[in-house]
Amino acid sequence: MPRAIWSGTISFGLLNVPVKMYSAVSRKTIRFNELRSSDGSRVRHKRVAEADEKEVDYDEIVKGYELSKDRYVVLTRDELAELDPKKTRAIEIQDFVDLEQIDPIYFDSPYYLGPAEGAEKAYSLLAAAMESSGKAAISRFVFRNKEHLAAIRASDGVLTLTTMRFHDEVVPPTDLDDALPDKKPKVAKREQQMAEQLIDSLSTEFEPDAYKDEYREQLLALIEQKAEGKEIVAPEAEAPKATKAPDLMAALEESIAAVKEKGGSGDGAKKASKPKAAKAKSKSSSGSKAKSKSSSRSKAKASK
Repeated sequence: MPRAIWSGTISFGLLNVPVKMYSAVSRKTIRFNELRSSDGSRVRHKRVAEADEKEVDYDEIVKGYELSKDRYVVLTRDELAELDPKKTRAIEIQDFVDLEQIDPIYFDSPYYLGPAEGAEKAYSLLAAAMESSGKAAISRFVFRNKEHLAAIRASDGVLTLTTMRFHDEVVPPTDLDDALPDKKPKVAKREQQMAEQLIDSLSTEFEPDAYKDEYREQLLALIEQKAEGKEIVAPEAEAPKATKAPDLMAALEESIAAVKEKGGSGDGAKKASKPKAAKAKSKSSSGSKAKSKSSSRSKAKASK
């Protein structure tokens, strides 16, 4: 059984649905310990005061907000505890919105919501109503001593909660200053059409299991080889060169041609949704059509 990391109640009008929250992700990060290179001894980090280089006990540490260089406003743990958000167990739904209206840049961490004991019917009712409406519930709740904005949605009878970033936490593109051009370069209509054609030829249905963390797999293989005492020769990595403006059309044309050679038809989404048998059948039929056209042309030439 998965372990619930939080429990509370979804408040929806006069309807209260007790729920439990579970993590929806399992991080696969490879973690390393820091060792001294000479003898492999483990390296420990200590809290040391800058004034005298002496180690500081945890109980002696207070929080300081820097106003200017070396000038701080100091807050004790008791003072910070008084400012902690009110520890409530309610997920208060404020609005229902279309999921498509939420820019993905606002999404943060996903969780599953499951019914608490005795709340199965109310949970199923809310999940069914939300799934039918296609709406996401924008809500607030307190988790790990911090108030969170969250989006709740339903899929296949299951409620998921994704914490969100507040509006002032998202950096607007206007703050990028010199990172973006002042004026958008003019794009030729033909170039845009070719780029759209390339996108269309590479389009398919999203299948999450088709994408793997290749770097993690290579890193694990490297660790295994090192553990077996094999000598590792690192290949030289070469960064791809940016395509220059005069070469855009040539690059697009070559890319589209390469996709076609691999079997791309310019309608990737439709092609991906076909069963494999249908693909093979369509290829064989198109091949027979091409053969019949070729033979008819040769006959016509012969008659001339």
